[in-house]
Amino acid sequence: MGNRLSKIYTRTGDSGETGLADGRRVPKDHPRVEAMGEIDTLNSQLGLLLAELDEAQDQWPGLTELIEVLQPCQHRLFDLGGELAMPEYQALNEAEVARLETAIDRWNEELGPLKDFIMPGGSRLIALAHLCRSLARTSERRCQQLNVSEPLRSVGLAYLNRLSDLFFVAARLIARRQGRAEILWQAAPAPV
Repeated sequence: MGNRLSKIYTRTGDSGETGLADGRRVPKDHPRVEAMGEIDTLNSQLGLLLAELDEAQDQWPGLTELIEVLQPCQHRLFDLGGELAMPEYQALNEAEVARLETAIDRWNEELGPLKDFIMPGGSRLIALAHLCRSLARTSERRCQQLNVSEPLRSVGLAYLNRLSDLFFVAARLIARRQGRAEILWQAAPAPV
């Protein structure tokens, strides 16, 4: 990338608009800005999950594999944000979607079939992975909303969809490798 930030504040957004990399000025609540913001939130949350996994891998060495799979996702999310900021820019490719699918399939083999709904919890790491999952779903919804009015590349939409699946399976794998029981959903008693 050629430009580097030499000044963090510009005052150009004080009126409620922001600039896209292609020079357009749009409201800060524009669907494109909303999608970029949700992806940024997801990326920040993923950073927290990775930091926690890094700190926990000495106690649970089986978590190292999760770091290896999830760490590149931060960079790909940044790429996706770049694609949203610069509509002509293309960074993501189908190989990244396939990489996520391979990890999901490999981890699911270890986990076996899911027989019950599970709740986000059981440990801090499990809950953080579920938080990433739900933020990936929100990011996907915001991108789909934008896609209605300004068509996006299908690979980015597929990537977010698989990423939420990856986080779900990662949460289950963390539980297994930490030796934690998954918290199963308990339906409310039937009304009397």
